[in-house]
Amino acid sequence: MSDIRPQGSIFQRLFERVFPKMPDFFALLTEQCQQVTHSTGLLVQFMETGDPITGKLIRQEEHAADRVKVRNLHTLNEAFATPIDREDLYRAIMDLDEIVNYCKTTVSEMEVLALVPDKHCLEMAMHIKLGTDALAQGYARLSKEASLAAVDADSARKAERQVEKIYRRAIAELFVGDDYIHMFKRREIYRHLSNAADRMANCANTLHDIVVKIC
Repeated sequence: MSDIRPQGSIFQRLFERVFPKMPDFFALLTEQCQQVTHSTGLLVQFMETGDPITGKLIRQEEHAADRVKVRNLHTLNEAFATPIDREDLYRAIMDLDEIVNYCKTTVSEMEVLALVPDKHCLEMAMHIKLGTDALAQGYARLSKEASLAAVDADSARKAERQVEKIYRRAIAELFVGDDYIHMFKRREIYRHLSNAADRMANCANTLHDIVVKIC
């Protein structure tokens, strides 16, 4: 019995060595989005309760999200080919990670500044969660029903606009009176939440750009 393998398998192995299999970037982005939605869910819980244990979980999640980001960037750098523009993949990976970073920054500075959540923080956090849920659904749709992901991108942008409306209302209410130290401390927190929403909108814009190029 000959132990010589069929030529087809030899050629296949050579081909795969020269042209490695393309990583499933849609699955990688979907996983990263799920990591983000978990963090924003914890953010909502924190803004509801002010529980320091939840704040600690958010900080731990930031480290987990950072590992996912690093893995996705490494995969992107090593990939021979990608299903969509590398720049779009890079933008999505980085902006998704920034949302989690701002979740961590928000709770960390609230602890340092001895601030408790208020209704504005909770409202902004809830809309950020809605927006990241839309992003997660949109990026998950890219591999099979990309055209529908445009609707999710619009939903995430709508959530960002709601955050900005709440932010402006919160600032207007905050800067009344003469407790200036509290004003500037609280404004920092509002601004971090607004920045998280900005990154969410960036992710939505990237998602829409990808949909246009695929469809």
